[in-house]
Amino acid sequence: MSKARIAIVGAGPAGIYAADLLIKSELRDFEVAIDLFDLLPAPYGLVRYGVAPDHPRIKGIIRALYEVLDRGDIRFFGNVQYGKDITLEDLKQHYNAVIFATGAIRDADLNIPGIDLDGSFGAADFVNWYDAHPDFPREWPLEAREIAVIGNGNVALDVARVLVKHPQDMLSTDIPANVYEGLKKSPVTDVHVFGRRGPAQVKFTPLELREATHIEGVDCIVYDEDFQYDEGSQEAIDTNNQTRVMVNTLEALRAEPQNTGAPRRLHLHFFSSPVELIGENGKVTGLRVERTKLDGKGGVTPTGEFREFPIQAFYRAVGYFGSPLPEIPFDAKHGVVPNDGGRVLEDGKQVPGVYATGWIKRGPIGLIGHTKSDALETIGNIIGDRELWWQPTNHDASGVQALLESRGVDVVGWPEWLRIDARERALGEAEGRERIKLVEREDFLKAAKA
Repeated sequence: MSKARIAIVGAGPAGIYAADLLIKSELRDFEVAIDLFDLLPAPYGLVRYGVAPDHPRIKGIIRALYEVLDRGDIRFFGNVQYGKDITLEDLKQHYNAVIFATGAIRDADLNIPGIDLDGSFGAADFVNWYDAHPDFPREWPLEAREIAVIGNGNVALDVARVLVKHPQDMLSTDIPANVYEGLKKSPVTDVHVFGRRGPAQVKFTPLELREATHIEGVDCIVYDEDFQYDEGSQEAIDTNNQTRVMVNTLEALRAEPQNTGAPRRLHLHFFSSPVELIGENGKVTGLRVERTKLDGKGGVTPTGEFREFPIQAFYRAVGYFGSPLPEIPFDAKHGVVPNDGGRVLEDGKQVPGVYATGWIKRGPIGLIGHTKSDALETIGNIIGDRELWWQPTNHDASGVQALLESRGVDVVGWPEWLRIDARERALGEAEGRERIKLVEREDFLKAAKA
């Protein structure tokens, strides 16, 4: 049986699922060796660096990903930057094909006046800060008493919850010390979450919504005027259990308002579209929104009615956006690698040997579990394209390791990651927590070599 060597760039859920599914595939009639590369010295991608610290249940996905990598039939090369430490030409010399699973970590744009004012932030940047991404700053400006978050998805609720939650309630999580100290100094009293559509059209999950509406020491406030339903809304409520649960959760808040006099408040606003950030001396001082109304089909139209809210900080959580990759075609409008079923395209023609999966393939749509079906499609097409594969000149499994060592790259392999993992757990155990994340790359490498 012939043997294929496949490289995967990106060690988040999409990349790990693709590797696992390719190894287990009953469609292939050849042996396969898979090397997984990641920019970061840690695996797991968005599960580690995109999920809020107080979501340990969701982070349980890490356990399943760990078990895949710990089997020993997939090699992990962490702390390796594609395009710098290893190039497309290098991959062609050592592999038959490459799958890009680099995800999307940038914020999508929100083009309204004032978006560049001081105090206007992208939610993704804030998430990377509180999740201790090693390539983001250690400090975050938390000086606002009143904050607006734009978006009706899970990221918007995550951001709002972290901003409004009393930081001591997150001390049982893996939150790093610098993040805890930053949040502890925040003077926040009110966080407003604005959605353009109504309660029946939100993109939250029921779990996220329940968590946001039941935060210790925080009142969650909704407004009667926002509870409007049209025929399209009612159909969604009647036919979709998730929609029905979320509407019921919000209606319960409406029926029994939280008026405990808590020092912090989370406001959920619907039918509110941002039109302008107001500023003084270059700083955010307010948000102007236009009220919307249902159009009879579950969508909304503008009403011409405007309102202003005093705020000192603004977070846009209107979606993630992919980043271009060196030497790989990129659709700058949609933030994805152009592809047909995972086969990468350039000017409409297939690029031999190059594939994509996950958010860089389809955009930031769906939950983590959706990446499995996405990977299945890509894997099926790779297997069907054997005649288009590259023919590497170096088949030696040790060739890539030697290449990276010759370039002075401090590779974090799976054994090294296990040492890092043990170090984080030891730091947590000393404080009665499961783990405390390392933050600086030098600390990762120090633990890796211990």
